[in-house]
Amino acid sequence: METTPSPTTTAQEALLETLLDRGVIAVIRMANAEKLLRVVEAVRDGGVTAIEITMTTPNALHVIEAMAREMSDTVQVGVGSVLTPEVTRQAIDAGARYVVSPVFKKDVIDEAHRLGALAMPGAFTPTEIQAATEAGADVVKVFPADVLGMPFFKAVKAPMPHLRIMPTGGVSLTNAGDWIRAGACAVGVGSALLDKKAIADGDYATLTENARTLCRSVAEGRAG
Repeated sequence: METTPSPTTTAQEALLETLLDRGVIAVIRMANAEKLLRVVEAVRDGGVTAIEITMTTPNALHVIEAMAREMSDTVQVGVGSVLTPEVTRQAIDAGARYVVSPVFKKDVIDEAHRLGALAMPGAFTPTEIQAATEAGADVVKVFPADVLGMPFFKAVKAPMPHLRIMPTGGVSLTNAGDWIRAGACAVGVGSALLDKKAIADGDYATLTENARTLCRSVAEGRAG
């Protein structure tokens, strides 16, 4: 039977509404924790407030804890690259409010929900996407989306319009709106937003402008 994910608390519902309203999750992997926080400030100033810190980031839990402590009023902090319930617990304890995975594991979804966080597992096929949705996923991350492309989103959404799917991989500053038009509820963006040269040069104004461009693209996609 087809089901749609249903957050169990008002706080979860409000967070999901915020994430879907903004339509962008910035995926951050950086070695320099001090610079990472400055990067987060820069993209936040450009309108991207949902920040996913991947577990592949050195000292990821400490970074999440610092962000949750210093930026919780202006940033929605999440964790990415999560593969186990144990890491799910650790990240939520550190302050993550949503848990993103590259794969679909029901025990990760269950643990995130048990602790009051949202769950965004990864999936690749229509069967996986529907199975993750039935397991309670709040959003299903289609990964790697660049392998499948926008036609895949349109094709999957046609018979299953209830799905909430988000591409990670293949999203640029200017094609985000095209993904939205293809059926994405939001987009996950990493390297396209976080210009490596700008970060190396301390050119945070460029990152802010990148975020603005990305948000405009999403808004244009929703407008038609």
